[in-house]
Amino acid sequence: MFRNMRRPRLARAAAGGVAALALIAGIAACSSAGAPPGSSSSSAAKSSGGTVTEALLPDVSLNYIFPFVPLADASEYNTLGFQEMMYRPLYYFGNNGNSLNVNYPLSVANAPVYSDGGKTITINMKGWKWNDGESVDAQDVVFFLNLLEAEKSQYYGYAPGLMPDNISSYKATNADTLVIDLKTAESSIWYTYNQLAEITPFPEAWDVTSLTAKAGSGGCAADSAADGWAKCKAVFGFLNKQAQDASTFATSPIWGTVDGPFKLTAYNPTGNISFVPNKDYSGSPKPTISEFTWKYYTSDSTEYTALKTGQIDIGYIPSQDLPTKPLSQVLPSTNPLGSSYTLQPAYNDGIFYFQPNTNNPTLGPVFKQQYVREAMQEVMDQDGITTAVNRGYGYPTPGPVPPQPVSQWVPAIEKENNGQGPYPFSIANAKALLTSHGWTEQGGVMTCTTPAKCGTGIASGTKLAFQVQYPTGEANVQQEMSVYKSDAAQAGMDVTIIGQSFDSILGQDTQCSGAKCTWQVDGSGGWVFNGPGFEPTGEPLFQTGAGSNAGGYSNSHEDSLIAGTHSSSQLSVFDQYATYTAQQVPFIWTPNTYVVQAVNSSLKGVAFSPFFDTLPEYFYFTK
Repeated sequence: MFRNMRRPRLARAAAGGVAALALIAGIAACSSAGAPPGSSSSSAAKSSGGTVTEALLPDVSLNYIFPFVPLADASEYNTLGFQEMMYRPLYYFGNNGNSLNVNYPLSVANAPVYSDGGKTITINMKGWKWNDGESVDAQDVVFFLNLLEAEKSQYYGYAPGLMPDNISSYKATNADTLVIDLKTAESSIWYTYNQLAEITPFPEAWDVTSLTAKAGSGGCAADSAADGWAKCKAVFGFLNKQAQDASTFATSPIWGTVDGPFKLTAYNPTGNISFVPNKDYSGSPKPTISEFTWKYYTSDSTEYTALKTGQIDIGYIPSQDLPTKPLSQVLPSTNPLGSSYTLQPAYNDGIFYFQPNTNNPTLGPVFKQQYVREAMQEVMDQDGITTAVNRGYGYPTPGPVPPQPVSQWVPAIEKENNGQGPYPFSIANAKALLTSHGWTEQGGVMTCTTPAKCGTGIASGTKLAFQVQYPTGEANVQQEMSVYKSDAAQAGMDVTIIGQSFDSILGQDTQCSGAKCTWQVDGSGGWVFNGPGFEPTGEPLFQTGAGSNAGGYSNSHEDSLIAGTHSSSQLSVFDQYATYTAQQVPFIWTPNTYVVQAVNSSLKGVAFSPFFDTLPEYFYFTK
C-alpha cells in the first residue's frame, strides 16, 4: 500500500534524478552513498554545522507526529518530511541518489528472507538503538503489528484482505528475529515493497497509557486477540490523543524517543519546525549540519519572496515565475535567482487526478457510470494546461502508472495519443458520448432525458453539474481548475470550483455514506508511489473499500486484477491490471508537473527525486 492519500504537486526529497525501476526477481539492495547527477555536490571543503532552512508547500502543515497515521492526516509531508526524520521504518526506500529500490543500508532490518514458496518471511534486525538506549528489536515490530491488528480501521494504509489480514501468525523468535507466516504465498517483490514497507518499529517507551507510566506497562507488545486487543486499544487511544496535542510535539517524552538521524526541538504548525541531530543515531551517514528547519508559507508568492531575499536555503520557483520553455527542455534557459542558487528539476513517481465521489447521494449514480468518467476525462486538456498554465513544466497523467520515471511498469495503452492515454482531450467526443447515453443539453447543461440510457439510479431531469474542491495557495492549480471549468462547460458540464485549505479537504474527504457524504469531486492532488507501497499496484486507490479510495470506486474485476499483482511477479500480470484501470478511468487524470527547485549555492549534498524522502543528514555547507 501507499503511505499518503493525496499529494499536492510540489515537494522535495534528498534524492535525485529520473530513474527506471527494473523488474527484478528478488529485492535488490542499493547503496546510500554518492550524489546523483544534477545534485548540488561540490569538491569544496565541507563545513560542519550551520542551519538549513527549507520551504514547505504553501498552506501545508506538518500536523501529525505518530507514525500510525489516520486517513484525515495522511500526507507525504507528515510521513516523509516529518515522522521518518525521527522514526525510521522497517525498510527505507530511495536514497540520496536516483534509486527507486529498497535501501537496506538505511533500513533498521536486513533484507527479508522468503521461504516455503513465499509463505514464510524471516526478518533479522540490525541491532540499532533508540536514543533511550533500547534496541530497535523484533518485539518493536510485534508492537506495531499488534497495534495494527487492534486498530486497522484507524490506519490510512489499510485495505481489506491485506496486511494484517493476510498474515496467519507472527512471532519474535529471539531479540533480533521476527518470523511472519502468510495465509497464502505472495510475490516477494510486492510483499516487501507494498506490505513490509508499511511497518515502523515502535519503542517500548510508547507502550504506555500515560506520560508517567513505566515503558512497556501498556502491554500492547504482548497483547493478543484473546482479550480483543484491549491493551493495544488503550495504548492507541493514549498515543492518538498525544498525537493530536501539537503543543507537546517538541517536549513530550513520548515523541522524544527516536531512532532516526534527527529529533524535534521546536514546533509551530504555521511557523518554524526545527530538528537537531540525534547523537545516538545508529545509521550512516551522521548529520553534519547543526539544525534543519521547515518554514511555513501561506502562498507560493510569499515563499518566492523569501527565496529571492535569501531567507531560505531550499525552495521552489512557482511556475508563474518561470520563463516559458518548450516541452523538450528540462530547465529554463536563464536562472531567475542568479548565481545565489543552483536549479534542479524535481520529478515525482506519481499520478494526479480528480476523484469523483460515487457515494454522494445525489451524483454518486452519475459518477458510477464509466461513460460519464470518460467524458469528464475528455474535457481535461492536459497538454494545453501544461503549456498555458505550467509553462511547459509537466506532462500528462495517462492512467494508474506514473509515466515518469520511465519504467517497464507503464502499459502500452498509456502511451497512446501522444502520452494522453485512451481518452485524449476532445470536447466533441465528450459531448457525443453523453448524448448517446440519454443526455440532452438544456440551458447549456447536459440533462438526463432518457433514464433507461443514462444508467442505473439516474433520474430524469438529473443535471451534469458538480463541484470540484481544490487546495488554495498555488496560483497554477487555480488556473488549471478554471481551464477545466471552461472546457467542461463547452461539453455541457456545469462545474463549480471551490478552493479550500489542503488540510480541510483531507479532513472531510473520507469514505462516507448518506447525508454526510456531501463532497462531490476532490481535486486536491494525487498519489506518489513513495510509501509504504513502492510497486505501483492499485490496492490503496482502486480496490473496493481501500482506505484511500475515498470516492468509493468499486469493480469486482478490478479487485481480481489487483489481487493477481500480489501473487505474481510476471510483468504481463501487472500489465493486465494497469491496462484495465486505464480503460476504466476510475479517477479523472490531471497533468503532472515537475518542480524547479532552488538550492543555496553554498549548500551541497542536496538532490531531488521521484521519492520525497527528507534526508538532511546528507546536507553540508562549503567553506
